[in-house]
Amino acid sequence: MSFENRYSALDRLLHRLAFASPSIQVAVADMEDQLFAAELEGIDVQRPVFVTALPRAGTTLLLEAIESLPEFASHTYRNMPFVLCPMLWNRLSSRFQRAGEAQERAHGDGMVVSADSPEAFEEMVWKAFWKRHYQDDRIRPWEENDTEFFDFLRNHMRKIIALSKTGRNSTSRYLSKNNLNIARIGLLKENFPDAAVIVPFRDPLQHAASLLRQHQNFLDIHQEDSFAQRYMAGIGHYDFGQNLRPVDFGQWLDRMRFKQQTSIGFWLEYWFETYSHVAGLADIHLLCYEDLCASPAETLEQLANVLQPDDRAALLQVATRIRAPKTHSVNAEPGTDELVEMSKDLYEGLRRSAGSRS
Repeated sequence: MSFENRYSALDRLLHRLAFASPSIQVAVADMEDQLFAAELEGIDVQRPVFVTALPRAGTTLLLEAIESLPEFASHTYRNMPFVLCPMLWNRLSSRFQRAGEAQERAHGDGMVVSADSPEAFEEMVWKAFWKRHYQDDRIRPWEENDTEFFDFLRNHMRKIIALSKTGRNSTSRYLSKNNLNIARIGLLKENFPDAAVIVPFRDPLQHAASLLRQHQNFLDIHQEDSFAQRYMAGIGHYDFGQNLRPVDFGQWLDRMRFKQQTSIGFWLEYWFETYSHVAGLADIHLLCYEDLCASPAETLEQLANVLQPDDRAALLQVATRIRAPKTHSVNAEPGTDELVEMSKDLYEGLRRSAGSRS
């Protein structure tokens, strides 16, 4: 049984209540500001780190590597399900929290998680304010700013930092892993100009094949367990399965060539449109997944130059735990030859750009 599907009937009821009440949680979060004013006093959001990409590009690996450093604070499974009011929920739930027993996550990729593992729950905050971007078949990229939202988000980040400070560095920095942030990097940089935005990328054919396998995996999971589908949609994970809503960069979904979502062509086209968008962005740090696996010490050294962590040596020690992933034979579908070549060219351009920005 995967970690996400281990919930009891009471747990599932709480999740349904949380997923159905984002506006109520926003109101409670405002009350929370007053209730925990003393704990929040003096906490500022400085030099946050945002890790974002298409899924299956190494974002979880980077999240765990960076979060292992004492100065970084991130969402964990203990923030679920009332993510928008984390301090109050922590106070209420502390009486019945269970020990964090590690289990493999639903992706079936060998990565284990526990209640104390960092995870991507930030999207629940975005969903509460930007409903019009979550359409039935796609996610619309963000362009317009919203001061009210970013005031709320900044305050939410302060709360995550406050929850992490027990026994940790008093100068904690907020760390986010959120795949959908790739659709709003410009807004993040505008509102957090001192932020580091890390965008990993991967060989397009291998990446597309991995995305396709996970899509098929979650189609099966969602077919077997309706709560699993509601859970992933509730936390804003529209990456795979029956919840799939691709980000519509440049309105590519209206002109896409490969419409079958269970084809390698669809995922390769999604890769190309996504990273074509990324290639045009400034002031981000590109990180090649293959280089990370082949030369972890050198790649983490470059990452340390960007993050400037308090304990640089601790980040570099992560290199000993990184192993190359399995590669798979990928058969290109008829009609994908041009797309394959374009994607390979884009990939090599990203690698060159990653080296020049180091």
